[in-house]
Amino acid sequence: MATVPMLSDDQASPESCATFEAIRAARGTDYVNNFWRALAHDPALLAATWNRLAQVMAPGALDPLTKELVYLAVSVANGCDYCIHSHTAAARAKGMSDAQHAELLAVIAMASQTNALATALSVPVDERFRVTSP
Repeated sequence: MATVPMLSDDQASPESCATFEAIRAARGTDYVNNFWRALAHDPALLAATWNRLAQVMAPGALDPLTKELVYLAVSVANGCDYCIHSHTAAARAKGMSDAQHAELLAVIAMASQTNALATALSVPVDERFRVTSP
């Protein structure tokens, strides 16, 4: 159960409604999902989060599907049910196949296992793997 009600357009402040309109315009839809409606209780947080997300998820060095796959992997690792569902839908909309989804989940599971083993064993990082600034 949510800790705050999802604000409808009629309930949200004019500032939050302006961000809702930006979301609709960017996504080419009239739908604003529950995450944004929950954040609408704090119009400044809503706007800041939307603006940052729009910037980070915009086309760049990584293609849009890759960004969604990374977002999905982090959401699985963090156990965020909402984000798992919303970013699975977004990845599918950007072309993720069933085979890609299955392979992604296998990679996430493998990384979780090997991360846990390396942490439990306190395995030191090999010198050749250490990342240094260019």
